[in-house]
Amino acid sequence: MEKNEVLKMLNSWGADTLMRTLGIEYTDFGDDWVEAEMPVNGRVHQPLGLLHGGATAALAESVASAGSALFINREKQAALGIDLQATHLKSMRQGKVIARGTLLHKGRSIHLWEIDIRNENGDRVCHSKLTTLIVPRRKGPDEGGQ
Repeated sequence: MEKNEVLKMLNSWGADTLMRTLGIEYTDFGDDWVEAEMPVNGRVHQPLGLLHGGATAALAESVASAGSALFINREKQAALGIDLQATHLKSMRQGKVIARGTLLHKGRSIHLWEIDIRNENGDRVCHSKLTTLIVPRRKGPDEGGQ
């Protein structure tokens, strides 16, 4: 699959999900990394008008989970985020944040990701880590099973 087709696929996974609500868009990827952007506006603000840490954490988990999904057999396996750590370093009111998730460890059942989230000036906004668990894929209720 060509890069543009993969990005289109990644972005289609977000339809009718939190990723669409937050405006997360996957923009690039490589052999061991994935990038996405999220606009900083009222949809992702906390009551003081600043970027909500939960929105930033959702961006971090989305990037790393999508990255893990690129490295598994999606017909037989699923990647589930099981441990997320996020340290918020700089506040924002507007603009966009760019998240780059880098795969630090790719095991058969565990992937470890480091996610660096920066503003448009390159200032680090958040440093995060996500562990994904790779599990056998189960059929959903609409697919005739669990």
